[in-house]
Amino acid sequence: MSPFSTLPPEAVLFDLDGTLVDSVPSLAAAVDRTLAALGRPQAGVDKVRDWVGNGAQKLVERALAGNREALPAPAADQVEDALALFLEFYGEQPEVGTRLYPGVSECLQQLSARQVPMAVVTNKPERFVPPLLDSFGIDGHFALVLGGDSLATKKPHPAPLQHAAEHFGVAPERCLMVGDSMTDVRAARAAGMPVACVSYGYNHGTPISEAGADWTVDSLTELL
Repeated sequence: MSPFSTLPPEAVLFDLDGTLVDSVPSLAAAVDRTLAALGRPQAGVDKVRDWVGNGAQKLVERALAGNREALPAPAADQVEDALALFLEFYGEQPEVGTRLYPGVSECLQQLSARQVPMAVVTNKPERFVPPLLDSFGIDGHFALVLGGDSLATKKPHPAPLQHAAEHFGVAPERCLMVGDSMTDVRAARAAGMPVACVSYGYNHGTPISEAGADWTVDSLTELL
């Protein structure tokens, strides 16, 4: 049974990386350029795929440490310098190597046809999000875009989800959060919001079925 088969959500909030788009190739390229500029060994796509999902700074911390735990923790000045490089490199062409997942366009088109308000709620820095959505021609579906630096806190804190619900004038329990990771599930639970997760995204090597989402789907079209 899908979220829309009984009492349809009045607004839908989407995570970006791992949910709408596979951005790992472009993120990995920027990470490797950053590491190379610092005279460090490159990480590669497979490692970066396991590191994404908690914002740019955490990705850089993991890259510097060479592991998901970001341990031993790199020095603050190292992180600051590496983050500046990463944002510069990634900002040059964030769409290169990134692809839209199958079923995304169809889902967004159907929700727009039903006049369901939609937002993107991601931990990616906000300035990268509109150009990326525009490059795939899906920007017009979203009335609100929240990045990891749009508010004082980011997911898994519930504030971005609560902000989006308030923006649409919809109670959190009448919204639907759609993501790919435990971060999205924790944010939704803290906000009192139903949550659906896609099976194909980034969840640090743990099956998303173990995250405790209300629905798990292989394609966004299964939500409808």
